[in-house]
Amino acid sequence: MSETKLHLITAESLADIDQNIAKYPVERRDSACMPALRIVQDQNGGWLTNGLMDAVAEYLGMPAIAVYEVATFYSMYEHKPVGRNKICVCTNISCLLRGSDDVVKHLTHKLGIKFGEVTEDGKFSLKEVECLGACVGAPMMAVDHDYYEDLTPEKIDSILDNLE
Repeated sequence: MSETKLHLITAESLADIDQNIAKYPVERRDSACMPALRIVQDQNGGWLTNGLMDAVAEYLGMPAIAVYEVATFYSMYEHKPVGRNKICVCTNISCLLRGSDDVVKHLTHKLGIKFGEVTEDGKFSLKEVECLGACVGAPMMAVDHDYYEDLTPEKIDSILDNLE
């Protein structure tokens, strides 16, 4: 019998997960897997550990491998520490045609990091994403849970300067 991992999830996070579980039929509590992973990721400073994924599996009554499959399939889940502000830059075709390559150049130069890296002060991490579903406002990026569209170097600088 393996040791329980539920102690890794805070009471507040469990309450949030329970609110999501309540949205589904009792026999489908595993349908709350994605929001549960987001909740524990946020609880842990923006990234998932194996222990947290095991705890989610235990709480939802799922095989751990099923939780790992979800967590590794979707790009919204992180598996290593991220900056306090996670910058996701869309480089899909709509954004590319409207200048996402210039956005990437500006950010990598300004922050001194590449995709998948964190600034030395831990303030920013930079991630390339396939699509954020805001093609009409291309080029765009998401910083944490906020979207920024029609980006220019000046707009990017203003956004970054106003972050904690």
